[in-house]
Amino acid sequence: MNVLRGDDNHGVPGERCGTWRSVGHSHTGLAVECFIDELAHAAGRDPLEVRRELLPAESRERRVLDLAVERSGYGRVKLPEGHAHGLAVHQSFGSYVAHVAEVSVENGKVRVHRVTAAVDCGTVVNPLTVEAQIQGAAIYGLSALLYGEITLKEGRVQQRNFDGYPVVRIYEAPVVDVHIVAAGDKMGGIGETGTPPIFASVVNGIFAATGRRVRTLPLSRSGLA
Repeated sequence: MNVLRGDDNHGVPGERCGTWRSVGHSHTGLAVECFIDELAHAAGRDPLEVRRELLPAESRERRVLDLAVERSGYGRVKLPEGHAHGLAVHQSFGSYVAHVAEVSVENGKVRVHRVTAAVDCGTVVNPLTVEAQIQGAAIYGLSALLYGEITLKEGRVQQRNFDGYPVVRIYEAPVVDVHIVAAGDKMGGIGETGTPPIFASVVNGIFAATGRRVRTLPLSRSGLA
């Protein structure tokens, strides 16, 4: 659904705003998961252990979190110098997804090397579809995180094509390693649920790698993309 915003200064309709992949879960997932990360670091705790304390052991959120952590080697595998892991887990559209993003900041720019994703969407009909959707959703969200911005001048959108509105190119794209929880629970959605965790997992990874908190998006505004 499109929303038409009024212009208080001129009393005429403003720009049209439309929905996008994952709708409000994108920014709410970012806010919640980054806040948990900040609380953990303020308490001198590992963000993983704090999440495990907050999530019941039998919960589906805990299930995908533990699977993503296991498959990524979080806290066990020695990463290259300057690399760090960031965590996020989010429920949307009846499904549960956790991301562990391996992040570095090279020459002042963010690079996402690998995203380990675990998904619980209930009964799975086609595992290849699930994998493709999670991979595509992660790249879509990463494009928004790094570059996604629409600006207007004199009432006109300034971005006319992909030269002014960049998306993640092949050479920038991380490996997205997808693992499916086959538990046979109630079926959920898969088309959008893979987008929300990419935002917080990368932002939390930036802090883990550099000690810098990012609170303005896209990252290009902070000079990180």
